[in-house]
Amino acid sequence: MSLTAGPMRLVLASNNAKKLAELRALLGGLPLDIVTQGSLGIAEADEPFHSFIENALAKARHAAAASGGSALADDSGLCVAALGGAPGVISAHFAGELPVLPGEDREARRRRQDAANNAELLARLAGLADRRAHFISTLVAVRHADDPEPLVAVGRWPGLILTAAQGEQGFGYDPLMFIPELGATVAELPADLKNQHSHRARSAALLRAMLVDAWYLGDRPLEP
Repeated sequence: MSLTAGPMRLVLASNNAKKLAELRALLGGLPLDIVTQGSLGIAEADEPFHSFIENALAKARHAAAASGGSALADDSGLCVAALGGAPGVISAHFAGELPVLPGEDREARRRRQDAANNAELLARLAGLADRRAHFISTLVAVRHADDPEPLVAVGRWPGLILTAAQGEQGFGYDPLMFIPELGATVAELPADLKNQHSHRARSAALLRAMLVDAWYLGDRPLEP
């Protein structure tokens, strides 16, 4: 017996179609209707904080307040041990946010930004023996904007930063992130294998359990 009469609408505090598809798949089977905030005309929230959890919570509360319902946010990045956790929340713009070039589309700009970020990371690690790092995904779900009990799930995917890029798949820091247990960089992994092991897959698995236990979603029976 389910405690919900029908699917719960969960507003994703992102307009990223790939992230929407990934989270729909990872949370599939639960009575959820996950939609992007952009589809509801909700503007993106500011992310002024220095931690993933604070930014994810701010984004989730913003989407919940604007939609009048439940919301889910993800804040992800790369943390490198020798750099004190950097690039952290500025992973997407570690080398500084690059200006848009005339006639440049979004994908071309992203590739140029990725290349600059990777070059910055390699420069900062030059000569350092400690190459330990992990990708991190922090998922936060709230039932409403003032929810006193946000669900917080953190997934980490550890690896080592190489001295040169390997692989053509993925994006961002994937070509530099070597996963010892898989014997390859993230950019060398097939998409399905990456999605099985990724930091977001790990955080989503934790969140899924909490959605069942704390929000009473799914088919968990009522106790007498």
